[in-house]
Amino acid sequence: MAITLAFDVYGTLIDTNGVIVALQKHAGNKAPEFSRAWREKQLEYSFRRGLMQNYESFAVCTGNALDYTSSYFKVPLTRADKEELLGTYGILPAFDDAKEGLARARESGFRMFAFSNGSEDAVQTLLEHAGIRDYFMGVVSVDAMKSFKPNPGVYSHFLRKAGASGADAWLVSSNPFDVIGAVSAGMRAAWVRRSPDALFDPWGIEPTLTVNSLADLAEQIGRKT
Repeated sequence: MAITLAFDVYGTLIDTNGVIVALQKHAGNKAPEFSRAWREKQLEYSFRRGLMQNYESFAVCTGNALDYTSSYFKVPLTRADKEELLGTYGILPAFDDAKEGLARARESGFRMFAFSNGSEDAVQTLLEHAGIRDYFMGVVSVDAMKSFKPNPGVYSHFLRKAGASGADAWLVSSNPFDVIGAVSAGMRAAWVRRSPDALFDPWGIEPTLTVNSLADLAEQIGRKT
């Protein structure tokens, strides 16, 4: 069976720090720190909702996280400001290595899907705007499961939707929690270490491989299979 790759979207293919430019007019030189805190709170809220079984979409988590972050940094935002920033989050750019890495993976014959906490419609729009949608056979969202990564059920959901088995499927993600979740659920996983300062959680569950760039992904997976 051909190898199936499940590409995480936010933070792996798409640069969530792309919102910094839009934030600068509101937060000034605090914009990078604001962006990082917003992203961290967005993920925290998704984790908490998953554990509570009190599901709201990833877009709701993102909006709630923006409200918290603006209050934390004492950056007042009008309703229009928030709508503008949330709109920017929907058209974030791809990382510079995304197209090259995806093209090489496609040339290697891998079956490729986008796999995200975001809703299918939001992810479709995001990938199309970034110019990388055509690399994928489909988009698999956790939305149908009413939960979020790293709930093991969402990885099983991906395998069912993609028609793949855990032994022949790889998650590709820059998020350690996602990599650990996939490995725990029986998949293999490639950690994209997007910063030399990035640390992997010391849980005793390691990625199948680590790459510093998506451009190296296809070759490295080929060596492991």
